[in-house]
Amino acid sequence: MDDWAAPTPCTLWTAGDLAGHLRCVAESYLEYLQDSPDSRLAKLFAQEAATAVLIRQQARQNATELAVLPAESGPERVMAFTVSAGAYRDLTPDMWDRTHFVYKGTKYTVGDHAGAACVEWHLHAWDLARAIGADHRPVDPELLVSAWHWGVPHLPLASGDAWEAVLRSSGRSPHWPGS
Repeated sequence: MDDWAAPTPCTLWTAGDLAGHLRCVAESYLEYLQDSPDSRLAKLFAQEAATAVLIRQQARQNATELAVLPAESGPERVMAFTVSAGAYRDLTPDMWDRTHFVYKGTKYTVGDHAGAACVEWHLHAWDLARAIGADHRPVDPELLVSAWHWGVPHLPLASGDAWEAVLRSSGRSPHWPGS
């Protein structure tokens, strides 16, 4: 990618900002994994707050973490993401069945949350691809639909084509930058 100032489907973020967000998310997911079941994420979901409240609180966390990132290039942010995401991947199998958090009386495991990571990282791969005029479609979008239900329990999933449903449910237009 040459233009890290390019707009993305995440309307408030350039490609460079999105790379920073990916870095922050991977670092947070690794922290949540290491601290489960007593992580910041577990405490957030234990509130059993309304979906809108959870979304706002996570958005504030995203903004705060982005604001304190060191000045880095897009490639440096992507590299930091790959390091944390790799550590997350390496630790997850041994903790797969551990309780990660409880939401509205349902226990979600580390494995369930790994689904959320897969969904988020595929969504942002699509965002970055679209920023350069390309496309990204997961090999198995149905797997992401299943991951959505267990990994993102506070958000409903749209119907239709599996990948487009995930895109629409996350607030994206499958036809961005068009309609």
